[in-house]
Amino acid sequence: MDTENGTRWLSEEEQRTWRTHLDVSRLLMHQLERDLQPFGLTNNDYEILVNLSESEDHRMRMSDLAAATLQSKSRLSHQITRMENAGLVRRENCESDRRGLYAVLTEHGWQTMREVAPHHVASVREHFIDLLGEDQLKALYDSLLPVAGHLRATRGKY
Repeated sequence: MDTENGTRWLSEEEQRTWRTHLDVSRLLMHQLERDLQPFGLTNNDYEILVNLSESEDHRMRMSDLAAATLQSKSRLSHQITRMENAGLVRRENCESDRRGLYAVLTEHGWQTMREVAPHHVASVREHFIDLLGEDQLKALYDSLLPVAGHLRATRGKY
């Protein structure tokens, strides 16, 4: 229904879909976080470990890591400090840019990643992937792809 001010309100079906998406997103992230707790990790910790483990030489510039994890540089700095204290990562100076810093996965961080990853994948399977059929997964992927593309493009504008 449109109003005088031009607002295009959500239809009943659109609102149901939107609220279900929000509910699933919150519940799934909460469950994944709970499943990481026995390892002393948060979702943010795990995301950083994944990014570092998949990067060349297990290192990333802090600014690139902040962008990859959608964190402010300040928030990431605090996160990295906590992870340094746990022995998972370390900071290194950037040779080519004196102002730049790298976050580097430590051996302990790498071993932690190798230990936790199978449990995390099992959690993702149990609470998401295995609940959907192959056609549903494909349809969901196809549905989310334009949204992800739009949001990535919008993010680059700021």
